[in-house]
Amino acid sequence: MTNSTDPGSGNALGDRVDQLLGQLTLTEKIGLLHQHQAAVPRLGLRSFRTGTEALHGVAWLGPATVFPQAVGLGSSWNPELLRAVGTAVGEEVRALHHVDPERVGLNVWAPVVNPLRDPRWGRNEEGFAEDPWLTGHLATAYARGLRGDHPWRLRTAPTLKHFLGYNNETDRATTSSDLPPRVLHEYELPAFRAPLAADAAVAVMASYNLVNGVPAHLSPLIADELRRYAPGGVMVVGDAGAVTNIAGVQGHLPDHVRGFAAALRAGIDSFTEDGEDSAPTVGRLTEALRRELVTEADVDTAVRRVLTVRARLGELDPPGGDPYAEVSPGVVNCPPHRTLAREAARQSIVLLRNDGLLPLAPDPGLRVAVLGPLADTLYEDWYSGTLPYAVTAYGGLTERYADVTTHEGVDRIALRVGDRYVRCAGTPGGAVLAADATDATDETHLDVFDWGADLLALRAVANGRHVRADEEGLLVNDRPGPGEWVVRETFRCRPGPAGTVLLHHVATDRYVTVGPDGLLRADAVDATTATAFRVELVVDGVGAAAARAAAADVAVVVLGNHPMVNGRETEDRADLALPTGQQRLLEAVHAANPRTVLVLSSSYPYAVGWADAHLPAVLWSAHGGQEYGAALASVLAGDAEPGGRLPQTWYRDAAELPDLFDYDVIEADATYLYHRGDPLYPFGHGLGYTRFDYADLQLSAASVTADKEVVVSVTVTNGGDRPGEEVVQLYTRQRRSRVKQPLRQLRDFARVTLAPGERRVVALRLRVADLAYWDESQGRPVVEDARHSVLVGRSSRDIRLVGVLAVAGGAAERLPEREPLDVGATR
Repeated sequence: MTNSTDPGSGNALGDRVDQLLGQLTLTEKIGLLHQHQAAVPRLGLRSFRTGTEALHGVAWLGPATVFPQAVGLGSSWNPELLRAVGTAVGEEVRALHHVDPERVGLNVWAPVVNPLRDPRWGRNEEGFAEDPWLTGHLATAYARGLRGDHPWRLRTAPTLKHFLGYNNETDRATTSSDLPPRVLHEYELPAFRAPLAADAAVAVMASYNLVNGVPAHLSPLIADELRRYAPGGVMVVGDAGAVTNIAGVQGHLPDHVRGFAAALRAGIDSFTEDGEDSAPTVGRLTEALRRELVTEADVDTAVRRVLTVRARLGELDPPGGDPYAEVSPGVVNCPPHRTLAREAARQSIVLLRNDGLLPLAPDPGLRVAVLGPLADTLYEDWYSGTLPYAVTAYGGLTERYADVTTHEGVDRIALRVGDRYVRCAGTPGGAVLAADATDATDETHLDVFDWGADLLALRAVANGRHVRADEEGLLVNDRPGPGEWVVRETFRCRPGPAGTVLLHHVATDRYVTVGPDGLLRADAVDATTATAFRVELVVDGVGAAAARAAAADVAVVVLGNHPMVNGRETEDRADLALPTGQQRLLEAVHAANPRTVLVLSSSYPYAVGWADAHLPAVLWSAHGGQEYGAALASVLAGDAEPGGRLPQTWYRDAAELPDLFDYDVIEADATYLYHRGDPLYPFGHGLGYTRFDYADLQLSAASVTADKEVVVSVTVTNGGDRPGEEVVQLYTRQRRSRVKQPLRQLRDFARVTLAPGERRVVALRLRVADLAYWDESQGRPVVEDARHSVLVGRSSRDIRLVGVLAVAGGAAERLPEREPLDVGATR
């Protein structure tokens, strides 16, 4: 066997792959182009699969460490943290693969690098930031952790998602993301380029949408741009069912054989179609060869890329040759990973507003009321791992204070039809709901959760399980909560006659009826045949929560979204408002106790102008994983700093946003780069518990040429009486230009920790080539002769110091992606 263990052996890896390719039959090679690749025992090739989900922990494979959602990791503004999290996730993937290699593949589908252009996007939780450079930088760090530290061997094979221009779930397979050249090169592509150029990611997934009228799986940008970024090559995988869409819902080509052939020619190397059944893909590609729509050379090119990734994962090594092969299963959810999960959750918490209420008094006898639908629960999202345990906000605060009470603040009701109540079985597995109870008891009581957009979930008090409509339409109380690809646990209440309500089941678009057998079914096609229910209020949730707030020294109201409802994959949000019931709860609690803290735990920003105007303190974090409550309690009590900064703009109203399908961020004045309004909370915003002073801005040069780098230094002092963390942010603005330029643009940042009174010189880097814009007439980046404002501060709108840099322009070569300087040293 050719020595593949010596990276200095030049083309050893490529030679080994070429040797193997030459030994494969054409039929065997075609079989390697599907997500689920069969073994080739005669050549020592094991079965292989792409696509282990690892967005913020190992997903869908049982309990594993659950870290904050990706947007929460983004709010840490800490690449070293993301690299550590990526390492932990990569180790757990390897450990699970070691136990069950058939089920757990080493090609991981993470991270997501689509910039968060619009906060209404249903998959907002999956991205890192609205800024493309910050997204690319954090993605590079996370992917490096996943892949490991070896120069060319891989712990796992990270896959960037989703190429390209993908920020809407509404009609996602049939809408076109129209990207003018400047938007393409300045906003959409950089986040993909960074991790590929650094060899941190080795694969990319194409997206469902069309780009400039062409299905993304057929885009010439795969070859013209994407593959030019990666010095070690890149494997491109299709999204689930997306190649079938080419001749399907997209109607771009007349039949699937042509669609699959076009995808292979465009650069799709692995087809994610028909689940584990590779036969349709193999059949279509075989027929494409017979029709001469593709050649064997096209097949060889794709197979070579697939085999290269497999070889880098150690599959072709002799025993003992793979440095990542032996990982103990005990690494999954091990104590160091739990500690890391808590620290990641802590650094993801953003203090949005504080008039001095926080941190809370250290008195362990402080009476705290933890209220709201997220007060004592943690939710998994679609790409979460299974929580091995859950420290909730209530649980975390009970560890810190002795007198802590809680209430969800949701109404408890009973539904009555005539003289009968709807009854829910009290057994753990639930049963079909029946209108057969003569008296109101716990078996007839339902808790009502408002998740926004009039979407309600009903939880049976009898067994704590949610109500769904099963495949036959029968209503059953057997689910832990909303979930699965099709959410069958949500309803809407429609007004019925004489003060009654009609229950509309969202997933089936059917109304609920009570049949002659007394059983409840979602089977009425319209309201005219729906059963009218009378609603009896058993517990006023808002009133009960307000009463607990009134009896406490401080109220902590934990609100937010359910990650599987109203804003998720396949479903965009219509607006930015808090659910009506949650807003009503917040206002009532504040009226009962002005010392109210709003804690938002959500996959996306909300328009919380009322809270900002009335409440003394507001915090946000993404859904924070298994240690969320412990991290939150440490921040609220002042044991730790709120370490996060916003990775995207929080707007006052959805009216400030352009159309969801308008991808031209420049023309639409979109994102912090071009937004001219006054945001509720700007990009980069985040408060702490101490005061930082900025002084003595210095530039290493006052005038430079396009090929130079400038060091921007500033003295930062902790002017408070406690240790604190600061994220020093560098922005620029070009003062004059032939084209429309960003109003502000992030260029570098540094996270520093300072003791009271400590002073540090922080150095930030500015590459002049990064000041280029994409010149459409020349088809390349160009730096203009211009003066640039150099802005240093605490956020994109909180600028503390301003300098001026004169630039002598010219063509800007595409340079290797850079990182901020190591912030561990004074600089």
